[in-house]
Amino acid sequence: MRIGLFVPCYVDQFYPGAAIATYQLLTKLGMDVTYPENQTCCGQPMANSGFEHLTDGCNSLFIDQFSEFDYIVSPSGSCVLHVKEHLKNKNQPDLAIGIRKKVYELVEFLVDILGVQELDASFPHKVGLHQSCHGQRGLMLSQMSELAAPFYSKPLQLLKLVKGLELVELSREDECCGFGGTFCVAEEAVSVKMGKDRLKDHLSHGATFITGSDMSCLMHMEGILKRDGSEVRVLHIAEILNAE
Repeated sequence: MRIGLFVPCYVDQFYPGAAIATYQLLTKLGMDVTYPENQTCCGQPMANSGFEHLTDGCNSLFIDQFSEFDYIVSPSGSCVLHVKEHLKNKNQPDLAIGIRKKVYELVEFLVDILGVQELDASFPHKVGLHQSCHGQRGLMLSQMSELAAPFYSKPLQLLKLVKGLELVELSREDECCGFGGTFCVAEEAVSVKMGKDRLKDHLSHGATFITGSDMSCLMHMEGILKRDGSEVRVLHIAEILNAE
């Protein structure tokens, strides 16, 4: 099974450890993983700001870089959701649709495609799980608490396989952190207040690490933690699933 590793630009620039952990984890599980070196931004920031008509170049490059792989896997729910819903090319419409169907967020891929039931991982710490909005409500990685429906959580399912990890229970387990991409720039004060509220829930329950499948949300919360002088750290879920 040939895997194309899709690394979002902000992960590449600021959190390469999340990408490295993703690569190592997939390799441990027997996957043939390749990182296409000419990949760039998927175009999500432009599309979310109302300029999707300017993403043709991003779309064409993505198709060129990833069309040969059996699956495309990324440590970012929001970027994956963008590609799943918006990748298109007027000259190769069928090829674009085909790629949409084989791009997966890491947790989604591990649970739905590989069916991972055990991991050789150890992380003896108290961990708070942040459910990012794109992953939860877009990719359906976990059930939404506002629905009267059976509970499930793919990230939680994987974290339970990690030796020594103690998952803290939150009062509002799927509340937004306030990041929202360009929302945190356009509505800075609201975004920060939402982030502080989200962190208060984790901190009040004793979390020493906060994890999730979207490094962008974790980056937002990390900034608030650092400004407050907190010792609580954020880690992408790949880094915990890959921990030894």
